[in-house]
Amino acid sequence: MALKQYLAQKLEQRLSPQQIQLMKLLQVPTMELDQRIKQEIEENPALEEGDESSDEEDFGDNENDEFQEDNNDDSNDDFDISDYFDDDTPDYKTQNNNISKDDEERVIPLSGEQSFQEKLTEQLHLLDLDDNQFLIADTIIGNLDESGYLNREVESIVDDLAFSANVIVTEKQVEEVLSLVQELDPAGIGARDLRECLLLQIQRKQEGNITLFTAKKILQDHFEEFTKKHYDKIQKKLEIGDQDLKQAIDEIIRLNPKPGGSMKEATKSVQQVIPDFQIIEFENQLELTINGRNAPELKVSRDYENMLRSYSEGAKTSKSDKEAVTFVRQKLENAKWFIDAIKQRQNTLLFTMDAIMNYQKEYFLTGDETNLRPMILKDIADMVGLDISTVSRVANSKYVQTSYGVFSLKYFFSESLSTDSGEEVSTREVKKILSEAIEGELKDRPLTDDRLAVLLNDKGYNIARRTVAKYREQLNIPVARLRKEL
Repeated sequence: MALKQYLAQKLEQRLSPQQIQLMKLLQVPTMELDQRIKQEIEENPALEEGDESSDEEDFGDNENDEFQEDNNDDSNDDFDISDYFDDDTPDYKTQNNNISKDDEERVIPLSGEQSFQEKLTEQLHLLDLDDNQFLIADTIIGNLDESGYLNREVESIVDDLAFSANVIVTEKQVEEVLSLVQELDPAGIGARDLRECLLLQIQRKQEGNITLFTAKKILQDHFEEFTKKHYDKIQKKLEIGDQDLKQAIDEIIRLNPKPGGSMKEATKSVQQVIPDFQIIEFENQLELTINGRNAPELKVSRDYENMLRSYSEGAKTSKSDKEAVTFVRQKLENAKWFIDAIKQRQNTLLFTMDAIMNYQKEYFLTGDETNLRPMILKDIADMVGLDISTVSRVANSKYVQTSYGVFSLKYFFSESLSTDSGEEVSTREVKKILSEAIEGELKDRPLTDDRLAVLLNDKGYNIARRTVAKYREQLNIPVARLRKEL
C-alpha cells in the first residue's frame, strides 16, 4: 500500500496548563500545599504573600507620604532585571528536558536513619573476633531479611564467601559465628525460622522458672500443635493443667516474632496529620470550615506591575528590553494563574466536602458508625456536578476533624448491601456488627464463619459465608481456630 499525504481537520479536547496545575493542586494535602506555595514564591518573584486589599491601602498612603514615595523610587532603581539573566542566550536553547509537563513528579525520600543491619554491625566491633570471623558475621548480617531472619542456607553462605571474598571456610565455622550473631540484640536475630526465633528469646530469659521451662518445652517438642492451637494434645503429652498451660502460652505470646521489624519501627518517622476541614455540631446543625493553610493570602507584586507598565510605555528597541518585557509579563501571568488555582482549589474542596457532610449528616451528628450511608464517588460527583476523577483527587490524602476524631475522607466511602426489607445499608455497618459479634464471643469457643453468617442473616442482612470471610480478612481478624484462647 502506497503512502499518501492528505489534509484533515479534527476536533480534540486537551487540558490547558491552568487545568493541569489545578488538578495537581487538588490532590495534595495541606502540608504539601504549604511547601508548594513556598516553592512557587521562591521561583516567582512576582508572587507575594499578603492581602491585596491591604496592599492597596498601603499604596494609597504611600502616595500621600513624600518620604516613602521617594524611598520606593530608590528601591525600584536598585532593581536590575539583568540579575535574572545569565547571558543573552535564550533559555530554550540551553534547556534539555525530556519529561512531559503532564507527568507528575514523584520524589522518593531517602531515610537518614540507620538500618538494623548497620546497628548489628556496630555490635560486632564489641566482640572478640578475628578477621575471618568478622567477615563471616558481616556476611550473615547482610543476608538477614527485614524481620531479622536468615533465609539462606549455611552452604550458600560458604559459597558466597569463597566466590566473592576468596575466603575458604567450613559450614561448622559459619555455624559457630552464626551462634555469636544470634547473641546480639535484639533477641531472636539470625534465626532461620519462627520456632528458632522464639526459642532464642526464651533462652535469654532467667532460668529456673517452671513457666519458662514449660514454654521452652512446647516450642521444642510441640511447636506444630502450638501453631494449630491443639492445646488439649499439648496438655495430654506434657501432663499439665489448664493454668500451667495458660501461663506458658501467655509467655510465648509476649515474644516478638519479628525482632528485625522492632528495630525498624523504632526508627520509623511518624506522619503528622493536619486536618483539611473541621466540622462542628451546634444545636443540631453542622458547620463546615476549611483549614486556613488551604486558603493562604497571596497577591501579585505591585512592583512588577509597575515595572511591566514602565517597560510597555517605553521604546523597546534593544533585545534586552524585549526580553525584560517578556520575562516580567510571564512572571505576572504565572502569579495570577497560581492565585486563581489556589482559589479554585479552595472552592472545589469546600463544595465537595459540603456534599459529603450533607450526605452523611446523620453520622456527623451522632458519631454512630451504623448511621453511615453507602456512598461511592459517583454519588458525590452527581451532587456537585464534577467528574469522578476530580472527587477522587479531593478525597485523596485529605482529613476532616469532627467531634468524634480525625478521619480520612475515604473513610466515608463504602459499598452498599441490601437487607431483607430491601433497604440499602453500608458495608461498614455490617463490618461493625461482625467485629462486635467476634469481640463478644466465648474465647474458648470462637464463632466460625458459618455461624457468623447465620447470625447476620438472623439480623436481616443477606450475606453469604464467603462474604463474611472477606469482611473478616479486611478487618484483620484471624479465623476461628486462631482466635481460640484458654
